[in-house]
Amino acid sequence: MRRQISERLNRLWAAAPIATVILVLSLIAATVFGARSAVFWINRPPPAERELTIATWMTPRYIARSWGVPPEVILDAIHAPRPPPNGPMSLTQLADYRGVTPQLLIEEAQAAIAAFRDRPRK
Repeated sequence: MRRQISERLNRLWAAAPIATVILVLSLIAATVFGARSAVFWINRPPPAERELTIATWMTPRYIARSWGVPPEVILDAIHAPRPPPNGPMSLTQLADYRGVTPQLLIEEAQAAIAAFRDRPRK
């Protein structure tokens, strides 16, 4: 088996040395990145860590990604300006902008998430 592999590599090297080097480097890179992807996939965070408790430092888009809902659901529920006047805004900044308490925005976001998840699927 080893002899056959060695003979094939020698034939490849004799026919096209540069292409052989590129092939070997490509196979090494594919192996390294494939192993790396597998390790990251195995060690991904559990779903409980993805649904983080909504806090005042979070942006509406972060909340949407954490809870797996479309960003429009959260943005509509908390009446966020589109586009935000100074870039992404946290719930604290949005509460100041709207003149309400951050807790009200948290409650609105939680209600929107619950309503989105309770609606019937098509």
